[in-house]
Amino acid sequence: MASTETKSDEAVKDTDGLGGLEAGLDALESSVAGRSSFGTTFRQKVLPPLIAFVIVLAAWQALITFKIVDDPTKLPSPSDVWNEVRNAWLQGTLLDYIWTSVSRGLLGFLFALVIGTPLGLLVARVRFVRAAIGPILSGLQSLPSVAWVPPAVIWLGLNNSMMYAVILLGAVPSIANGLVSGVDQVPPLFLRAGRTMGATGLRGTWHIVMPAALPGYLAGLKQGWAFSWRSLMAAEIIASSPDLGVGLGQLLENGRNASSMPMVFLAIFLILFVGIAIDLLIFSPVERWVLRSRGLLVKG
Repeated sequence: MASTETKSDEAVKDTDGLGGLEAGLDALESSVAGRSSFGTTFRQKVLPPLIAFVIVLAAWQALITFKIVDDPTKLPSPSDVWNEVRNAWLQGTLLDYIWTSVSRGLLGFLFALVIGTPLGLLVARVRFVRAAIGPILSGLQSLPSVAWVPPAVIWLGLNNSMMYAVILLGAVPSIANGLVSGVDQVPPLFLRAGRTMGATGLRGTWHIVMPAALPGYLAGLKQGWAFSWRSLMAAEIIASSPDLGVGLGQLLENGRNASSMPMVFLAIFLILFVGIAIDLLIFSPVERWVLRSRGLLVKG
């Protein structure tokens, strides 16, 4: 009888221990899923880049104020660049510069996405195709995008088709290779489980392979956008025509031709601004969603 009571007490203790463990896991899960307050988000994500910007701006102004660099043709003052921004805004051309390049870049990236995604799946799932064109994709990814501008101009002329061709040649290999890398990291157990439940062929690709390969695919998309943007800037700098309008790359080249460093700096800052904005508005939220859905994001 005493033995029975002892076992019963031990069972109760074990149950209490498991209950405490479950409560702890629930608390951990709720803390992971909870979102940070505005103040915490501001201190951790907004304030550091603002401080860095202020430090860079102060150092830049110090170089001018203390005449460490006293040649305005080499380094303009922040006020000169701001005046260039103000003049472009008042003339109504500032947004035109940005929109001309952004519209081309995003449309070209969408074309690259449509081509690179099935190509990546084909390379990842068919051994013969991987052996045939896998090394070519890797080589194309390492090829500087500016190398495609001269042949694209010869083939297509000075028009938007040439711009899109350069973007595709720069972005498709990165998107395809990113998806191949993601598919290669899918656990075989997932594929076997999918086949057991009847998820084969296109159904298995859509429901099993693509969700499991999403982190690698997203990394390829981010790199593909970076290559799209770089390719477009190279094309706009080299190929100029009145029919193409003035994008950010052409603005940079116009500043060089006019020996206007404020215009050059304006173009550089706008190119940088667009790159940061696209990452913050599109890729970072998607990346956080992917990480949160997999329980990998500690704080929202």
